[in-house]
Amino acid sequence: MSSELDILLADGFRLYESGSLTLAEQKFCQVLGIDVTQPQALRGLGMLYSQQGRYEDALDYLEQSLECDENQAICHYTRGLVLTKLGYLAEAVTAYQQALLIEPGYLNAYSELGNVSIEIGDLNQAETAYRQRIALSPDWRSYVSLGHLFVAQQRIEEAISVFETALKLQPRHPDILYALGIAFAAKNHPDSSLYFGFSAYRKQEYETAIVHYEQFQKNQEGEIDFYLALADCYQQLNRWEEAITTYRQGIVLHPEAVELYLSFILALQNCGQVEEARQVADEGLEVLPDRLSLKLEKIRLFPILYQNSEQVEFYRNRFITELDNLIQNCPLNTEFYQKQGLNATAVNTNFYLQYQGKNDLILQQKYGQFVHQVMAANYPQWVKPFPMPILKSGERIRIGYISACLQWHTVGMVFSGWLEHGNREEFEVYCYDVGRQRDRLTDWFRVNSDYFYSIPDDIPAVCQQIQQDNLHILVFLDLGMYAPLTQLGSLRLAPVQAVAWGHPITSGLPTQDYFISSDLMEPENAQTHYSEQLIRLPNLGIYFPKPLIPELNKNRKDYDISGDAVMYLSCQSLFKYLPQYDIIFPRICEQVTTAKLVFMGHKSTQITAQFCQRLEVAFGQFGLDYHEFCIILPRQSKRDYWNLLSMADIGLDTFEFTGFLTTLEAVAVNLPIVTHLGPFMRGRQSAGILTRVGATETIARTLEDYIKIAVNLGLNREWREAIATQINEGHQWLYEDTTGVKALEHFYRTMVQEKR
Repeated sequence: MSSELDILLADGFRLYESGSLTLAEQKFCQVLGIDVTQPQALRGLGMLYSQQGRYEDALDYLEQSLECDENQAICHYTRGLVLTKLGYLAEAVTAYQQALLIEPGYLNAYSELGNVSIEIGDLNQAETAYRQRIALSPDWRSYVSLGHLFVAQQRIEEAISVFETALKLQPRHPDILYALGIAFAAKNHPDSSLYFGFSAYRKQEYETAIVHYEQFQKNQEGEIDFYLALADCYQQLNRWEEAITTYRQGIVLHPEAVELYLSFILALQNCGQVEEARQVADEGLEVLPDRLSLKLEKIRLFPILYQNSEQVEFYRNRFITELDNLIQNCPLNTEFYQKQGLNATAVNTNFYLQYQGKNDLILQQKYGQFVHQVMAANYPQWVKPFPMPILKSGERIRIGYISACLQWHTVGMVFSGWLEHGNREEFEVYCYDVGRQRDRLTDWFRVNSDYFYSIPDDIPAVCQQIQQDNLHILVFLDLGMYAPLTQLGSLRLAPVQAVAWGHPITSGLPTQDYFISSDLMEPENAQTHYSEQLIRLPNLGIYFPKPLIPELNKNRKDYDISGDAVMYLSCQSLFKYLPQYDIIFPRICEQVTTAKLVFMGHKSTQITAQFCQRLEVAFGQFGLDYHEFCIILPRQSKRDYWNLLSMADIGLDTFEFTGFLTTLEAVAVNLPIVTHLGPFMRGRQSAGILTRVGATETIARTLEDYIKIAVNLGLNREWREAIATQINEGHQWLYEDTTGVKALEHFYRTMVQEKR
């Protein structure tokens, strides 16, 4: 019986931690059905009801738990939180103090004791609690709390000092920046506007940030970070001319600030001014001729959107020539150039190269070898191969997943099933989050890992942690999108290293052994596209749950689309649309006269305008006005995106680099999708999904075939409905498929056995 209770309790708290409160409640109630005095189950219900805002119920269960076992620090602490919510502040103080008597190292109890002490006016007790918390383990929140206490007591210099300490522990945090703004405002110092501006900027409140920054500028000139932030605020609001002016102002004042040049270059690229961006790189190189980061960024500049096919060839050929020249003339035999290389490869990747529809294997290998040489020169201790750790009796195989996208991002959503449905009795999971963004999915990864580390902006710390964990296999989920992750991928941190298709292109890195892909998305000759050994997991290779479609709250009228229009939705990022395929849109519309094509614009209005220019030219060739047929919508919220998917008649996929998550979601609403079978995996993702659901009639082999399918779907409602029915019947094969997860784990087992 004891083991049964232990299992139920463990399940209950695991579900509670993951946010599945209803299921957790059921587990705790099952325990109490067996033993009504079980203190942990009573505490679990108290914690759960507290989280749901049922404070009276929570207090009742927490007090029952303490009657059964008063020696529970967490229970006293949670009771203190509930009493605070109910307004019983003196009793809350006692509860926190009781928790600390039982567990003197209970850090959160010190923080809450300090907070509630302020509310009852006992400032000395509050200061003591915060200082005790800091003495045990310095934490930025405790410093901020102490600083606010000092501000209330008019101890402004002390407040600034502790706020600055907090900022060292958590750079760029908006709450700390705002606190510094309050402190400086208390002494009428002009820096208050600067800190208020930085705080608003970090909260993505760009208009508010600009107001504060402009106020700051009235009194003094800014440092480098000021101009970077102000220019980015203008960019985020599509105020590009003001952004350009700001960069120019910053460079005049700080002519040797390479950060300003680099950000200016990327800003110009993002508003479609690639040649102007190259000129800025040249201006920077006149002042800083040895800065490799400027040279490399100049080489990596591609248009986000090409105006014609000739442009694709021009930029590709120039990249090849300039990259070869840089590699041949880049000495890495001095510390200066080694650091230059390290900084240069940390800025960006050649991300846009992969959207030209070409075989990038050789170029990826050239670039990958260069990054590897740079990293080997800087971190020689992390490039040597080492043997597979011996798997001792009772030990699990240690698998590491590293990514910058463990969040509500395609990468995090697609690969979470590998953790959720893995065999945890056989595999021990380590997650390394090297990105800066955090959200609820990040928390999910934390709960569903045996060990989770968040280590942004610190390559040595990541390497040391991975080395300490002594992994058997390390999997990079998304190489090629985030420069520091590419740097890490060019090192040897585990005996076996593999790349997943979070970014579906070979890494080209000599340190990556395997590329984990999907059998349904790869052509027969796929191995020739990879520098790594290709692993073709069955079906799609992932476990993806059937999406939960929210209740719809819009209709076609909200988008000015008539009810009798044939609505084609083409919702890929604009950089996936190659100019040689623009012809498909007017060709469809000249035959389906009631067609309405819906696209998603780019975050930059300039890039969206360039796409519209291309559409205007393409439609003009057929004597059509694209305005009559096309709608360009701004980026949509998730709910509005589901609205569009549900009201569309047909989906139009891109050529050469198709959708993946977007297609999985479109299939969930049974939307017929026209796609093209490209030569590379990235151009076959939608085809793989449609093959899995058995709806292969809308997979085109040629451009003419694509147009024919799209037109027939538009003209033949019965066929559309038949395809939709076919897709719906195939859901059972597509979603919640564990086949790929099992095959992945078989691969892991095989690697550990073979490499012993």
